[in-house]
Amino acid sequence: MQSVVITGVSSGIGYGAAEVLIEKGFRVFGSVRKQADADRLSARLGQNYTPLLFDVTDRPAIEAAAQRVREELHGRRLQGLVNNAGIASTGPLLEIDPDAVREAMETNLLGPIMVTQAFAPLLGVDRALQGPPGRIVNISSQAGIRALPFLGSYAASKFALEGYSEALRRELMIFGIDVIVIGPGPVRTAIWDKAEEIDIEQYAHSPYRSIMENFQKMFIAQGRRGYSQEHLGRLIHKALTAERPAVRYAAVNASLAEKLLVRFAPKRMIDRVIARKIGLLPGAADRSAAD
Repeated sequence: MQSVVITGVSSGIGYGAAEVLIEKGFRVFGSVRKQADADRLSARLGQNYTPLLFDVTDRPAIEAAAQRVREELHGRRLQGLVNNAGIASTGPLLEIDPDAVREAMETNLLGPIMVTQAFAPLLGVDRALQGPPGRIVNISSQAGIRALPFLGSYAASKFALEGYSEALRRELMIFGIDVIVIGPGPVRTAIWDKAEEIDIEQYAHSPYRSIMENFQKMFIAQGRRGYSQEHLGRLIHKALTAERPAVRYAAVNASLAEKLLVRFAPKRMIDRVIARKIGLLPGAADRSAAD
């Protein structure tokens, strides 16, 4: 039985991936941060799911989990590591709390770095283990190649993850370990119900206040039209098993016209399209302040 480690399986993409991979015959080691989630998922996903308790920013806990997986594999290699766990960070870059930016970078970039270092021996760096080299799938985002306003700190962390993944893919060629990036747009999960409850009153006196409201409504609407978490799970399965996987898979549920605009239109044009849509054109800040 092939084995894979997935971080952040309590909900969303991570849960969708765990469910699909177990259906496809994989054994899944999935990380959660709470024992209650470990118990819930063990009951739901069955005997081919093994919970790992760690936060991706906690290096000793990550290393302890890697040792547990090594013991469970009995000299065999992992077939995959899916770095999925991450957090969103929102706010105008002129006003966002630097601690929020630091948390996004630590979770979305340093987390995958530490997890990869801990599990890389099981993927093929340790040549004493048996089996073919495994693969690493890093879950980035559409924001990893295109940044939207008010998601700048999140985009910065995902841009960094994309660069890390490219360098890592080339460095790991010596071991035969491949690195694949998946960059989804919004994914249809319960997170969008919670997004409506996000309090932006900390920016009550900001010139961006009303503009952020417009952006929040637009982003939530797009999220509810996104792909399902099961669709992302199937794409992760493809990345782990395809004979010749692409180096990057996008998963953006948009019209052909929208895709062509984003891919081929000059960036200045896209700037104005976004600005017009949510109210960022010159003068909007003054109108927002007056409100």
